[in-house]
Amino acid sequence: MDYVLYLKAVALGIVEGLTEFLPISSTGHLILAGDLLDFNHPARDVFYIAIQTGAMFAVVWEYRARFFRVDWQLWRNLAIAFMPAAVIGLLVGKLIKAYLFKPVPVALAFIVGGVIILWVDRGKRDARVESTQAMTALDALKVGFAQCFALIPGTSRSGATIIGGMLFGLSRRAATEFSFFLAVPTLIAAGAYDSWKNRSLFSGADTGMWVIGLVVSFVSAFFVIRWLIRYVATHDFRWFAWYRIAFGVVVLLTAYFGWVSWSL
Repeated sequence: MDYVLYLKAVALGIVEGLTEFLPISSTGHLILAGDLLDFNHPARDVFYIAIQTGAMFAVVWEYRARFFRVDWQLWRNLAIAFMPAAVIGLLVGKLIKAYLFKPVPVALAFIVGGVIILWVDRGKRDARVESTQAMTALDALKVGFAQCFALIPGTSRSGATIIGGMLFGLSRRAATEFSFFLAVPTLIAAGAYDSWKNRSLFSGADTGMWVIGLVVSFVSAFFVIRWLIRYVATHDFRWFAWYRIAFGVVVLLTAYFGWVSWSL
């Protein structure tokens, strides 16, 4: 039994669960954490699918009352919001992975995203849509186009959809909840596509690693979801923005001075 590998699985599961639904980029954190941990397992891409699935299950469980009843408006809005990123991802996904899935581009995206969050969240805007039940198909489409920016690693899927939703008139709570909901079809589709692409990497020998990562990700994501909904009721996102900027600057400095041997 490779205990070091299992410890890495726990660490990365925590990273995924803590960052998937916060506007700080789970993909960016996984790229950086994986690089620091020297996580170069042959089935790395399959493992990332497993921990993203764990985070997605946390949303389904927390909002099971809405997901498991016939809520046609919610399902319609999710289908509409899902399509833009799905189409653009299929068209340019390979180019993005080839050139941007590296620590320094991720760090730059962290900083730019943080500045945008500060700009949007500090603006005085009256919310036109107070709940996800009040969202129209056009509202969903606008959020869907905002999600396209999350194809750039380090941007943050949650950040793009939450801040985009607020720009388009959603309240902070409505934008946050819809971002949670939209994660389900997005992560299912991404997971299914990546699973098919990497089907040759599936091995029963790696089952323990997958299960550990998935469970840890589920638990940590579950607590983040509950905490974030309470947080946005009385707080803005400026601390997340400053965290993004500071974290991005640290990565760039360590790369420039050679303090950390990032995979450039």
